[in-house]
Amino acid sequence: MTEIRNYTLNFGPQHPAAHGVLRLVLELDGEVIQRADPHVGLLHRATEKLAESKPFNQSIGYMDRLDYVSMMCNEHAYVMAIEKMLGITPPIRAQYIRVMFDEITRILNHLLWLGATSLDLGAMSMFLYAFKEREDLMDCYEAVSGARMHATYYRPGGVYRDLPDQMPKYEPSIFCNEKETAKRNANREGSLLDFITNFTDRFPGCVDEYETLLTDNRIWKQRTVDIGVVSPERALALGFTGPMLRASGVAWDLRKKQPYEVYDQLDFDIPIGSNGDCYDRYLVRVQEMRESNKIIQQCVKWLKANPGPVIIDDRKVAPPKRANMKTNMEAMIHHFKLFSEGYCVPEGEAYAAVEHPKGEFGIYLISDGANKPYRLKIRAAGFPHLAALEEMTKGHMLADVVSVLSSQDIVFGEIDR
Repeated sequence: MTEIRNYTLNFGPQHPAAHGVLRLVLELDGEVIQRADPHVGLLHRATEKLAESKPFNQSIGYMDRLDYVSMMCNEHAYVMAIEKMLGITPPIRAQYIRVMFDEITRILNHLLWLGATSLDLGAMSMFLYAFKEREDLMDCYEAVSGARMHATYYRPGGVYRDLPDQMPKYEPSIFCNEKETAKRNANREGSLLDFITNFTDRFPGCVDEYETLLTDNRIWKQRTVDIGVVSPERALALGFTGPMLRASGVAWDLRKKQPYEVYDQLDFDIPIGSNGDCYDRYLVRVQEMRESNKIIQQCVKWLKANPGPVIIDDRKVAPPKRANMKTNMEAMIHHFKLFSEGYCVPEGEAYAAVEHPKGEFGIYLISDGANKPYRLKIRAAGFPHLAALEEMTKGHMLADVVSVLSSQDIVFGEIDR
């Protein structure tokens, strides 16, 4: 008799569906998963340690690079933790801007997830559909911060600057004549808020198109229905948050349960699944995009009607205006001290969490009264989800590993922090 034994296989890190640098050691009986062991550490960048060696205000940029698909949401938790320690509250306009960009970031994240997951499961055209809309939202990032990804736009006490009155425009080139360029610039004639209004008016139609392609698609359902099922009790026990938890039927969302900024003044619903499988996780995220669109529309309406300051007027925490700095010696000193030495934060500890697109993203800060954190601990949203990968894939086929891993929406920047 031939001896039959299990086969060990490396899934990644050089694998198009490994979402960064995941090395997954799979033990297979034929094509059935017996064990799945996620190996982390190939990317390790020591973000927490680096942040402990720099003044508080110089680590905001590190946060963008954790989950590099949900940049401003990472910044939000970090600046909220600093604000808790300092006992400051940003102006109401800054709070609305933060909420608006949190939701823009949520749509950005879910669009990339939808495109990448579809590609992993063989739906090529979906990737192109999703990235078309992402491009407009990236332009919103660029309009306020100058960067398409790593914005460093949120600051303790508010945001870097107010929303611009005009959008950058395309210019004619050898690839695009004047007539075509004018057509591309049609929605860029007004302010950033007008541009966002134009986007939110047409985005629900785009989501309808995504659903037409996937929701009732027979192949999509065969690849996702009853794959990677997690019960509500098990999801809670494993520490799931965000769409992973809500797809299992648990109505937990920090924006409703522990409201921060102005979420308690906005009208939106929390999508809940019932089966806790890959298909439900897809449905929850698609519905979340519709809800985020509603929140953005409410924020735009409020911001158009209520001008005002976007950062606190405390020169020990927020820099003076550049015009002042050129003419006023005291403003110049404040600016120099703030960007070289930063500010000392009172002794104590604080935890701030946001409802990140992937789940609960938290920052735990300990200060010993110095100008840099004594200890910084990041609660990465995706880490508990990856830890459950073996449980979710056991007994499934090799091809289902891709479905389950994609449905978790893993980004390795925050896992190998």
